[in-house]
Amino acid sequence: MLIWNELDASARRQALARPVLKNSSALKQTVSEIIADVEAEGDDALLRYTRKFDCADLSSLVLTIAQRDALAAQVTPKVADAINTAMANIKQFHQAQQPQDITLTTSPGVVCEQRFAALDAVGLYIPGGTAPLPSTALMLGVPALVAGVNRRVLCTPPNKSGAIAPEIALVASLCDIDEIYLCGGAQAIAAMALGTDTIRQVDKIFGPGNSFVTEAKQQVSLRPDGAAIDMPAGPSEVLVLADDTANPAFVAADLLSQAEHGTDSQAILVSPSAALIEQTQVEVSKQLAALSRNEIATLAMDNARYILTADRAEAIAVSNSYAPEHLIVQLQDSRAAMASIKNAGSVFLGPWSPESAGDYASGTNHVLPTYGYAKNYSSLGLLDFMRRFTVQELSADGLRNLGPDIMVLAAAEGLDAHEKAVGLRLSALKDDSNV
Repeated sequence: MLIWNELDASARRQALARPVLKNSSALKQTVSEIIADVEAEGDDALLRYTRKFDCADLSSLVLTIAQRDALAAQVTPKVADAINTAMANIKQFHQAQQPQDITLTTSPGVVCEQRFAALDAVGLYIPGGTAPLPSTALMLGVPALVAGVNRRVLCTPPNKSGAIAPEIALVASLCDIDEIYLCGGAQAIAAMALGTDTIRQVDKIFGPGNSFVTEAKQQVSLRPDGAAIDMPAGPSEVLVLADDTANPAFVAADLLSQAEHGTDSQAILVSPSAALIEQTQVEVSKQLAALSRNEIATLAMDNARYILTADRAEAIAVSNSYAPEHLIVQLQDSRAAMASIKNAGSVFLGPWSPESAGDYASGTNHVLPTYGYAKNYSSLGLLDFMRRFTVQELSADGLRNLGPDIMVLAAAEGLDAHEKAVGLRLSALKDDSNV
């Protein structure tokens, strides 16, 4: 247990430090080489890497619609019902985010507009690894569908049989994703960003992944011929704000639900109650022993922090400083705490709102800023699959009214061509008084 008021500034920074990202020069170089291979060799490089890491005898990168639907049919009715429930909630929440165009007369004869349009093509990356992630497919596929994105491309590593999880196939079917490619890792990111004969280039790439995927996303986003990305990403994390009204078993379960994601995940408890912290630590040990992913969660809990604060206000201040991906609030009158909470990817209020709800089925998106980026990035939403642009239209009278001021400002900046573009038009209006 760390007592916040006994820590100096350096110790406080260390208490809230994230696990060190595997962002070595070797990783950067390896990813750069993979991207260069895909750029030079296209599909051949993709197949070579996929055979090396995922399926040794893969013959095609494409999962056909017929194969998708055959896999989707293998999903049990119980799981299919759960997926449909989750999709309905996610779809409803994202449909409510539809933006409204704006048309405004800023001065007589001057009309300004803001309009929204869906991106033309997006790449949706669904990690492979130790567990299939149909929930991530939902979180990416549903908003892309609701936004009206024309091309929705899904890349995910195949299993050793050259197929994907039936649950992911079902989500792809429900989200009308017809382009599914059997490749993962940095090579899949490179393919979507730069294009190959089989996988046409997309405009923006979404989805989580390991350190290679994260590094590849960063690298392609810096290239003028690459693709935009959803947000910076790091290991998953949770911070729980709890006082002596909280149930320590609930708190422990929330900490562990994040820890089982990966060994570099981080779980933090911040509380003004020493008794609650001690009780939670006992519960963590008890629950940890029973987890199927015990080894992963145990290593992750090495990064855990238990921080004792003087009071509720200080606990909230600590949370704002950390800016967690997931913030669980189990305080007396949790709703009232929202007035002071500023930095978090997604907030879970009260004892009956586990982080698991947002991960799967409540309706909010589980693709969230990590590693402190919640201070300046937002959770994934519908607008991430759209772009906004502005329109302006000036009538003759509008230019007569506003033109002189535009010319003054252009002259003040020494931009003669800007000034002349207005002056020529004003002269033409003087010459033709009927306009």
